[in-house]
Amino acid sequence: MFEVYKYLSEIYVKFILVMQNTIKQYDYVINQCSELFSKKMKDYGSAWRILRLSSLTDQIFIKAQRIRGLQQNNTRKVDEGQYSEFIGIINYSIMALIQIEKGVVEHPDLNLEESLDLFSVHSEQTKSLMIDKNHDYGEAWRDMRVSSLTDLILQKLLRVKQIEDNKGETLVSEGIDANYQDIVNYAVFALIHLKE
Repeated sequence: MFEVYKYLSEIYVKFILVMQNTIKQYDYVINQCSELFSKKMKDYGSAWRILRLSSLTDQIFIKAQRIRGLQQNNTRKVDEGQYSEFIGIINYSIMALIQIEKGVVEHPDLNLEESLDLFSVHSEQTKSLMIDKNHDYGEAWRDMRVSSLTDLILQKLLRVKQIEDNKGETLVSEGIDANYQDIVNYAVFALIHLKE
């Protein structure tokens, strides 16, 4: 019995160490995204606050399609790689989560500090979801390819589009916000893989 307990304890300790590394990598990626978000807020203000969810979904979809194209094509005509596109997916998804919470407005209404606070709240909630799912799935994403994560993002976006077309109604599925959170987490995982 002691041997079993010792073995389980070792497995748990290894999982905790891996999880701590994941959280550190996750925070690094989100900090990069937040820095870019902050710079764009300084340049453009909160003009994005007028965007309806469907517009944000379409913008994320374009970025995910471009990543898929970069993964499949050897030739590129625009000098931007997957990394910056995944950052864009994360930032637009967090904007969408903010829009769900605050509602769409006719005129920009958030200053830099308010926007960064909301960005932080939603990225922390999304990280918490990642930690819970990672516990249940045992870091399975580490064995996935970036191309598979891209496909999962596209699948989630198609689901969001369908929910939007259904005016937000679902029968048995999670809501739009949960899909955006999953998209953020998949994109963070892809960026961790690309960094490694």
